[in-house]
Amino acid sequence: MSPASSLSSSPLDFALFGIYPYIALTVFLVGSLLRFDRDQYSWKSDSSQLLRAGSLRWGSNLFHVGVLFLFFGHTVGMLTPHFLYEHFISAGNKQLMAMVSGGIAGLLGFAGVSILLHRRLSDERIRINSKTSDILLLVLLWIQLALGLATIPLSAQHLDGGMMMLLAEWAQRIVTFRGGAVELLASASWVFKLHMFLGMTVFVIFPFTRLVHVWSGFGTLAYVFRPYQLVRSRRISLPAGHTTPQR
Repeated sequence: MSPASSLSSSPLDFALFGIYPYIALTVFLVGSLLRFDRDQYSWKSDSSQLLRAGSLRWGSNLFHVGVLFLFFGHTVGMLTPHFLYEHFISAGNKQLMAMVSGGIAGLLGFAGVSILLHRRLSDERIRINSKTSDILLLVLLWIQLALGLATIPLSAQHLDGGMMMLLAEWAQRIVTFRGGAVELLASASWVFKLHMFLGMTVFVIFPFTRLVHVWSGFGTLAYVFRPYQLVRSRRISLPAGHTTPQR
């Protein structure tokens, strides 16, 4: 048993990291399904490119590259059991690799979302045509990426990979419905906890914002495995020897 797991957790920690994860996942999945079923015309990214392209390309590309790398990196890194990779890479080296690669991706994403937020707030036409949820979403993502970058110096204080192992064990116990998950976070810094809480909150607001278009991105992978379409000509077949009358 890890030393941190013997520490007691507060009722607030239990609510935020023992109950809230399941609320977030339920809202994320059920909410996305209901929106697709009942409000498909709103299932779009609501791009403001037609109003002004400008810095959109730089901001959007930097943001998407950084965030997608972070999403898959967090998913694989947090949910992969230690025994599957311990013979190839130590926990300390894995954490160092995550700090470097995640730091680079985090900087790209942070720069991208900063450009997008500045563009949406500084351009009057775009600001007027923006929903409140669009601006709040960018602000939330800006704070979330900033917190993620702030965890790097804290992780540098535990280069043995101990804290990373505790966070990964928490995630794995949550998704496998095992007990004792919350106690693992007793020694974690508030920066880690706030970063995790906001990350779960992104899943909560996901079905109610433009983020739902992410599902469509994953859905396009189905085209790779879809059979080819057969295109048939609509020309009318004429009997042998019959010609089309000329005008």
